[in-house]
Amino acid sequence: MGEKLLDERGVAQRVDEVTSALEQLTGTIGQEEDLTVVLQRVCRQAIHAIPDAGMGSITLLRDDTPYTATSTADAARRIDQAQYEAGEGPCLEAARSGQIQRVKVHEAAQRWPAFAAAAGEVTVGSSLSAPLFIDQQYQGSLNLHGTGNEGFGTLDAALLQLYTTAAEAALRSAYRHHAAQATIGQLTTALDSRAVIDQAKGILMALHRIGAEQAFDLLVKQSQQQNVKLRDVAERFVTNIVNDQS
Repeated sequence: MGEKLLDERGVAQRVDEVTSALEQLTGTIGQEEDLTVVLQRVCRQAIHAIPDAGMGSITLLRDDTPYTATSTADAARRIDQAQYEAGEGPCLEAARSGQIQRVKVHEAAQRWPAFAAAAGEVTVGSSLSAPLFIDQQYQGSLNLHGTGNEGFGTLDAALLQLYTTAAEAALRSAYRHHAAQATIGQLTTALDSRAVIDQAKGILMALHRIGAEQAFDLLVKQSQQQNVKLRDVAERFVTNIVNDQS
């Protein structure tokens, strides 16, 4: 069947589609702080960027254990799962080797039988997986599947590699933003906890005429006896004192 031939106009249109997808992705990246949402957007837009793709998914490795972070169809998730259970397949090969994998299902039967069987059940004819590296914690592959008999061409592979390279930068930005927001939330919680604990200590010091260390020890002892967080013990104590005085 051979490679699909495209004239210059067709090539330019494909490049424009990838460029448009990247512009949409980077245009919304600052609005999203949830990495999962950004991954979903990356996957959906890859389908539009590579017209021969009918569905897609993103595989991530956690401690070298793969899982599907997002998919555009249940069938794509089932194809991924078959590869995870077998420990091999184009999505895992792309994630682990860092090399793009372009295969036709019937040609992959001997190399990756579990993948070929799962893909055959949903009449997928070809697969294209590109490595996706965000950082040491988040890395994997972007996987596309097509139903056509001709399979993905070298241009499809080149365009997907271009798309994923640019998408990685956007994903890193989203991850840094999400991590920063999480840190801010943790610091805010810590400061709130410190404030209420200090307030409870001050009340105990005034009531019992004791020092700060002794007051803190009383709160810790109460926390251990009740098996309740120190902050919650302090907050309940302060609330009860306020209610008693009202």
